[in-house]
Amino acid sequence: MNRGRRAEAIFRGEDDYTRFINLLKETAELWNLRIASYCLMENHYHLLVQTPDANISRCMRHINGIYTQRFNRHHNCDGQLFRGRYKSIMVDADSYLLQLVRYIHRNPVRAGLTDRLDRYAWSSHKGYVSTAKKWDWLHKEFVLAMFTATKAERLKSYRQFVSMEDSKEITNVFQKKRWPSVLGAEDFVNSIRERFFLQKADDEVPQSKELAPDPGKIKTAVCQTYRITERDLLVSRRGVFNEPRNVAIYLMRRVRGDSLRDIAEQFQITKYSSVSSTIERMKVLLSKDRKLRVRVEKLISDLSKSQEQI
Repeated sequence: MNRGRRAEAIFRGEDDYTRFINLLKETAELWNLRIASYCLMENHYHLLVQTPDANISRCMRHINGIYTQRFNRHHNCDGQLFRGRYKSIMVDADSYLLQLVRYIHRNPVRAGLTDRLDRYAWSSHKGYVSTAKKWDWLHKEFVLAMFTATKAERLKSYRQFVSMEDSKEITNVFQKKRWPSVLGAEDFVNSIRERFFLQKADDEVPQSKELAPDPGKIKTAVCQTYRITERDLLVSRRGVFNEPRNVAIYLMRRVRGDSLRDIAEQFQITKYSSVSSTIERMKVLLSKDRKLRVRVEKLISDLSKSQEQI
């Protein structure tokens, strides 16, 4: 999802809506993006997509960037169109795919723009109820097949499903200012934690930092490993190597991807450059000291296992 900066309109007329939909088709063809559903509103859009090539960041950069260029050229303006980076949630298809299709298609009804989905032109709902070949670009058959194995019954089942109110669970998710990184069954969420929390900067999981252990858990793990108290992590003396402190600082950066400023606050360090120097020094030491490397990797492994159990 993305919206216009300061809630301004990103679609001013039919030409803009059509231009964006054509861009979706173009992106689907260029980057193998499977677009399962979409809904375009005056100041924001929702997309439900699948990326077999794990390239969501590249696809969204194309969509937002190219649309901004075409919008500005058409309306004779310049500058930023969208509020910022798109927001996204990784979704467990088995648990939530159908509910999300319904939520996206019912956007105009919830907003009071129409009382019937069929009357809203700028969503993929019309593609779901149509057999015309012009909708073949839409990745809908996979979704419709989830309703029933009988092809003749799928359209009826779909219509019945989207005529129902959205589930409270889904509505609550999207009403929050802060979206979850992952939406799905417990096993699915845990598997994503295991695979991605160490890749906190991965563009495919924009909010994946939330999957990482919190700073307190990292400090506790370091203290247990070195058999010290958390207060010892704050001790800094010129010329004295405080290995537990330096390891904790390094892990904050590597495991969580925290900013130098955030790490400095955690360890009561006044200069961000000191944090950067500590991290770089640790990288050099880890490349040379096998025993230190083993200790640090053991800590990372333990933290990873603890996240799987959340």
